[in-house]
Amino acid sequence: MRYDISDYILKTVGAVIRTVVYTMLALPAVLVIVTSFTSGSSMNFPPPGFSLQWYQRAFESETFMTALWTSTYVAVIVAFLALAIGFAAAFAINRFNFPGKGTLLGLAFSPLIVPAVVLGIGLLYLFSWMRLTQTILPLLVGHLVLAIPYVVRTVLASLSLHNRVLEEAAMNLRATPFQVVRRITLPLILPGLLSAAIFAFVTSFGNVTVSVFLTYGGNVTLPVQLFAYVDQNYDPVIAAVSSIMICVTLAIILAIERLIGAERLA
Repeated sequence: MRYDISDYILKTVGAVIRTVVYTMLALPAVLVIVTSFTSGSSMNFPPPGFSLQWYQRAFESETFMTALWTSTYVAVIVAFLALAIGFAAAFAINRFNFPGKGTLLGLAFSPLIVPAVVLGIGLLYLFSWMRLTQTILPLLVGHLVLAIPYVVRTVLASLSLHNRVLEEAAMNLRATPFQVVRRITLPLILPGLLSAAIFAFVTSFGNVTVSVFLTYGGNVTLPVQLFAYVDQNYDPVIAAVSSIMICVTLAIILAIERLIGAERLA
């Protein structure tokens, strides 16, 4: 009986802690979304009334829409490139022993150690020396460097956890290594690959620290544009644009969840 009571208390306390943590994480986003529908002229909570005027202004703003397109365009490319490079690196680290394996692993995770400001300044100097600062390439490379560690870590976990019996059976049936990877390994770790792609997309889409050093002219990303705008203005259009960013990220996650399920994705 004591065990049952203690177990019940522990589960109750755990549920309360989870509820508090989830509420604290979600509350800022909820407040921003609610504020974006205000009828007032400033960001006040609770809003005095309901209005869609700030969403109308956000969608009519060529500056914000161009920045949104740039962020989405860059994030999609970064997600694909980071997934390809990260999978290759994770597969080599997980399956093969070779000289420099530890160095490769450390190199893959090194962007998580280097401060983002230092990384942004270093890349700015590098591309200035190469005279490529007036292209979108610095922004792509900067986001790619930040996204690869998350892809490698996620894919490494998927490769380490899945059962290799099916791969061995396929090899015993004279399947080539390429066929084993394409028809066995990739389908088995598909949830991990999609999770890695989401991490890469979100990392790129919401980045500010590196982007602020590597953007130029028409290639300003949405987070950087928001920071530039809020420096001079404080109207609710900021909340509306931020809500659009939240909805874009949430829509991608929900679409992936519908395709493969939340449990497999986790």
